[in-house]
Amino acid sequence: MWVWNFAMLTGRSLATFKRDFKKVFGDSPGRWLHDTRLKEAHYQIQKNGKKPSSVFLEVGFESFAHFSNAFKVKYGYSPKSAAI
Repeated sequence: MWVWNFAMLTGRSLATFKRDFKKVFGDSPGRWLHDTRLKEAHYQIQKNGKKPSSVFLEVGFESFAHFSNAFKVKYGYSPKSAAI
C-alpha cells in the first residue's frame, strides 16, 4: 500500500511510478525497501553493536524469523553471526 501512496504523491499511476522507480534505482520499490532495511540492520548490528532481536523491529520487519532468514539469504550468515 505504501507504494501506491508514493505514486499518488508524485502524480503518477502505480504502474508508471514502479517503472520510473526501477529506472532510477535499478530495482522494484518493494525489493529496494527490503534490501535497504537489511543493509541498515547489518550496519546497526556490526557497527553499532545492536542486538539482532531489537534491530529487526527498528528497520521495519514484523517477524524475527522472516528477518533472520532474509538476512542469511542476503549475507550468507545469520544476524547473530554478524554481531561477533
